[in-house]
Amino acid sequence: MTPSPDSAETPSPASPKHLSKRELYTLSAATAVVTANAYYIHPIIAVVADDFGVSHAMIGMVPAFNQIALALGILLLLPLGDWVSNRRLTSIFVAAQFLSIAVMALAQEYWLFVIGSTVLGFFTIAPYLLPTYVSKRVAPGDLGKATAIITTGIIAGILLARAGAGVMGEYLGWRSVYIVAAALMLAVTFALPMIMEKRDSRTVAAPGQSYVGLIASIVPIMRQHPEIMLSGSIQALGFGIFLSIWMGLGLHLTSPEMGYGVDVVGYLALFAIFNLFTTPRLGAWADKVGPRRARLTVASTQLFGVALMFFVGGSLWLLMIPIVIMNIGGPLIDICNRMTFLNKAPEIRTRLMTVYIVMMFIGGGAASWAGTAAYDLAGWHGNALLALTMALCLWALCALSLRGTKKDVKA
Repeated sequence: MTPSPDSAETPSPASPKHLSKRELYTLSAATAVVTANAYYIHPIIAVVADDFGVSHAMIGMVPAFNQIALALGILLLLPLGDWVSNRRLTSIFVAAQFLSIAVMALAQEYWLFVIGSTVLGFFTIAPYLLPTYVSKRVAPGDLGKATAIITTGIIAGILLARAGAGVMGEYLGWRSVYIVAAALMLAVTFALPMIMEKRDSRTVAAPGQSYVGLIASIVPIMRQHPEIMLSGSIQALGFGIFLSIWMGLGLHLTSPEMGYGVDVVGYLALFAIFNLFTTPRLGAWADKVGPRRARLTVASTQLFGVALMFFVGGSLWLLMIPIVIMNIGGPLIDICNRMTFLNKAPEIRTRLMTVYIVMMFIGGGAASWAGTAAYDLAGWHGNALLALTMALCLWALCALSLRGTKKDVKA
């Protein structure tokens, strides 16, 4: 397979051995578990609010603070992936996630639950450290496919988190969700160090470089690679659409108007199962046509799906159509975004990922709170209008990106 011009990289003589298919899929499964923690709240948000006696607008603090803390954690911790052994960092981060989840499961006061969720966000670094780890251990022409396999793990984690949390929350209570999550994290805490290499020769800082110097080096790297800001902005909008819609669905479907239980929200999340089959294939397609052209094509389809949300909110069955469209499109936009910078020099990829993920979670945190506030203010139509506005902005940025470069345009 011939890689697209902007997905190629000249291999380094010191390149580590490539991951086997078994190793790649094992890391994808681990990624699923560590990713899931941020998404259990989606279907059970209404029952958690009722249990703690807080309003729908107030419960928006939980996902919002989680996402903003994650952005801060990414900024302060993820750059260490270019400096410290990825294996050691991942072990520390997943152990901290386990402790945070345990606090959430046992919290009897709302403020303690919020603190647990916020600390959880700060240490949810592994899902964003692992893609850069993998990108250094695959052939350049397979970057899109490998990124898609890891993204499939992320999708699986989100799918299992939302579907499982909805059913368990309905029949066993919301605390059972976080008890199971803590058990899964404990297992991953012991498993990941055995999967990953003990030493990563690429993750070594320049001689004499301090931690402050490592963080400060992000700024000149951003200047050298300005498109990271555009890809980060696109993903901030894409992730914001995803979170605001699912916050709205969690409140809308369990409202007196619709009258469904939180398990129904979980069942809707099962439609993301299509992604387990489509995402690797679409990632390989993006390798062929180029990430920017693929991104604009998918953004156009996603815009149509988000627009449908505004009109079909009164029917559970019709909601399935835009949900499927968005579930397929959202992850591919993320894959295309990552392909625009994961082909750069290995020693700066983690810091480029830092910029990208910080922007993504700032957008996600703001949209989480905005989504619940919009629902509180104007119901489902207010939530859907917010998502449509973000989808229009996302499409415009994708069009601007393709227009500004000739790398994806074939004669």
